[in-house]
Amino acid sequence: MDDTNRINFDAPAILRKWPSRNGERISAAEGARPYLIVDGTLDYCIRQFMAKPTAQQHLYEIHTTPQGELVSAVLTARLIPEIARLRDFL
Repeated sequence: MDDTNRINFDAPAILRKWPSRNGERISAAEGARPYLIVDGTLDYCIRQFMAKPTAQQHLYEIHTTPQGELVSAVLTARLIPEIARLRDFL
């Protein structure tokens, strides 16, 4: 694997949660903003995210420094489990 596809799991990251109503995310259009849950490394934030109930994971996102093509500045609930699986192979 070349360096452009490596992921630095020690990079600083923040796990954030969107406010919700009846289990659904309140949108930014309604004035909502995600709030801080965990401030740590990308690895730690991924682990904390994966520990959340699956039915609530859509409310969370991870903010970190972009890394190549695999890691964007904001990782959504759809992408985080994929990166978690990659972590086990890297």
